[in-house]
Amino acid sequence: MLEKLRTPFKRLIAPVAKALVALGLSANAVTVIGAFDTIIVVIVTAVTGWLVPGSLLIAVLAAFDALDGSVAALTTGGTKFGAFLDSTLDRVVDWAVLLAVALYFPLHGGMSIASGGMNSANLIGWVGIGATLYAMMTSFVTSYTRARAESVGYEAKNGIATRSDRLVIIIVGMLVTGLTGMPIVLAGFIVVLAVLGTVTVFQRIFEVRRQMKDDNQN
Repeated sequence: MLEKLRTPFKRLIAPVAKALVALGLSANAVTVIGAFDTIIVVIVTAVTGWLVPGSLLIAVLAAFDALDGSVAALTTGGTKFGAFLDSTLDRVVDWAVLLAVALYFPLHGGMSIASGGMNSANLIGWVGIGATLYAMMTSFVTSYTRARAESVGYEAKNGIATRSDRLVIIIVGMLVTGLTGMPIVLAGFIVVLAVLGTVTVFQRIFEVRRQMKDDNQN
């Protein structure tokens, strides 16, 4: 849904991209630096439990995720390797962000796994962890459906929850949880993410199936 905002946002970050080009940074360097910084921030957030500053920093880094494309447009015009590198590191970042969410529940969500009991904190924690692992799967399958569809000559870019949407859900969930101190909020956001991820996967499957049917009828 938020993909529609990509074009106007690129206009806003154009001055930043020009400044990076002036500093001599390549698009690939911007890709690697952005991914590395995001991974460091999410790891620190997971370990410390500082969800408010962590979510705000992740939001800033996510907002400037399009910088490498803008730098590429101003320099090489974009390369196949650059697109490959960007997509690959995006998957690593997606995994790191969801891993940080999963770690929050046992580290800072009030879970007491050693006790073996199923109190409310443990129940919320296990739901959160389970939903996060499931959302991790749908995240990767969503990206895979697009790549696999393109490999056989079709498109699968649609869906209710693209990468930008997923990141917004996670970031808002982390921020609200940090402000309220209620792990159930984050668990709820991740459950929603898991549901929307499932819907997106099926939307893309049905879209590719429709395109194939149209081809067979022509």
